[in-house]
Amino acid sequence: MSKPPQSDEVSCEEFPIEAQNPHKGVVAKVTIARPDKLNALNSGVSQALKEVCNWVTDNDDVRVIVFAGAPPNPPAEGKRPKPNAFIAGADISEFVGIDSDTIRQRFKGNIWEAIWHLDKPTIAMVDGFALGGGCEVAMSCDIRIGSERARFGTPEINLGLIPGGGGTQRLPRLVGYGRAMEMILSGEMVDAHSALQMGLLNHLYEVDELEQKTLELAKKIGSKSPHALKVAKSSVRAALEKPMSQGLEEEAIAFAGLFDSEDKEIGVKAFLERSEAEWVGR
Repeated sequence: MSKPPQSDEVSCEEFPIEAQNPHKGVVAKVTIARPDKLNALNSGVSQALKEVCNWVTDNDDVRVIVFAGAPPNPPAEGKRPKPNAFIAGADISEFVGIDSDTIRQRFKGNIWEAIWHLDKPTIAMVDGFALGGGCEVAMSCDIRIGSERARFGTPEINLGLIPGGGGTQRLPRLVGYGRAMEMILSGEMVDAHSALQMGLLNHLYEVDELEQKTLELAKKIGSKSPHALKVAKSSVRAALEKPMSQGLEEEAIAFAGLFDSEDKEIGVKAFLERSEAEWVGR
């Protein structure tokens, strides 16, 4: 397996699904590392994240991807510590003097769509601010897990803008029309408990157990058939974009097609023999 791409702004760690059996694959934890800027998205971070997305796509050993933000650095003497952030939005300094033609080019092949189109399961581990483009990165993931200090918001309206990384489309699908409109039109943040209640978070944990619980879920998901995971993700995504009748038809086709897979035979045999399945991913 090739080594993950590393940069000054994005790092990648690998956690074995099973410590005693490294051949069973890994969880890739991708960390945005601009803590002095609250992990804000700039062109460098975006490019590095796209490179990581290409890497995980091309490596069969990567079963699940977790996205996280780096914790703040220790403050200088006499200075206040910076708050924790998943991604506190876009780097607004890159918006100065930019016109519509330039921003359209910059947003082509953007990071939100790169994450959204990954065919492997993705989890956002949110500790602190997930605002603007950071909230949109979290929403581009399949699952969101947060700490007690998680804060979500779409504050673009305060800049005379609207969400531009999928926020106007994904947020109402997650939390409903009324709540999405309130967040987008007011620019106000919601706290972790509100995010859990409205469906923006799947799980909420204390700060000191967030990573452990996130990796536990990632490893549980990663222990399943890689082929079935991809088919399941594709089938569920159809529910977001297609009429139910078409989605049901595509589900039936996908379900039947899995009966020709090696992993189905492996899984059924393991179940009947009460043994552990050794997936081959096809």
